[in-house]
Amino acid sequence: MATIKDVAKLAKVSVGTVSKVISQDPTVKTVLRERVAAAIEELKYRPNHMARALRMNRLDVIGLVVPDITNPFFAQLAKCIEIEAAERHHTVTLANSHDDEETERRQLSTLIDRAPRGVIIVASSDNGKLEYSTDVPIVSVDRRFQNYPLISTNHAEGSAQLAKHLIDLGHKNIAYISGPLNTRVGRARKIGFEEYFARELEGVSDVSLSFYEGHFDYQSGEDIARRILSEYPDKRPTAIAAASDQIAIGVMRAARDLEIAIPDQLSVTGFDDINLASLVVPRLTTLRQPIAEIASAAVAAIMAESLVFEDVELRGDIVKRGST
Repeated sequence: MATIKDVAKLAKVSVGTVSKVISQDPTVKTVLRERVAAAIEELKYRPNHMARALRMNRLDVIGLVVPDITNPFFAQLAKCIEIEAAERHHTVTLANSHDDEETERRQLSTLIDRAPRGVIIVASSDNGKLEYSTDVPIVSVDRRFQNYPLISTNHAEGSAQLAKHLIDLGHKNIAYISGPLNTRVGRARKIGFEEYFARELEGVSDVSLSFYEGHFDYQSGEDIARRILSEYPDKRPTAIAAASDQIAIGVMRAARDLEIAIPDQLSVTGFDDINLASLVVPRLTTLRQPIAEIASAAVAAIMAESLVFEDVELRGDIVKRGST
């Protein structure tokens, strides 16, 4: 197996010059860089990135902790983060917390022990109390992790867009299925919808907005919707707004089983715009989160190695489809 000394000998340069070329040091002259690149290719040399990382006290790796990679939103987020990292010659190490704080603590500690360039985390809840003393940059996305900087969609404003859409369609009897209210995301989406509804329909008669707390998954949406739609058929809502696309798709399944036509008898909205939202029938009206922009901002923050910045809130946009 070729070594860095073999590359230096073949290219007729010093070991230090080879190291600078591998590190993409812009001070290396073009002619030397080309000679080293040719030698590396000829010898099939593979740099020992682990040894280099140990010397520099960091790895060219970004850690990512998400609550559940089977959630399509987090899968799309992880893909976008991986693409952004790859453009900066970094890889991503993924860990799942399974929406459990103790698992989250272990996963984060394990990643930090491996000296990554930084860690991006979607918190399992807002209740974490463990403080981390580390020089490894940490950025939270979507859900805030402790006091670390947060990059997210403006969830309340996004929910307000959905409330406006349903009100504009004439709906006054709406059920809202939230995500877990022990998360900032769950609370913000609920509050945004509720406040817009109350403000715009203040003083209007025959108005009803009911709330149900669920989880960000299909089964939760199906179970809650089945209860809403079957218990009081004569008083059932004309629209159900869901705090995530997974919840909304569960609602649509319950409506289909109960032979309630969407959107003729029931309008349904989601939040996130996962890939499946445009594949279900009818296609789901939802709030599209700017996932690529969130990923780009998070990776840029890690690479900057300076996390003294304000929280970043990005605007999502409603995507109107056939479910409303």
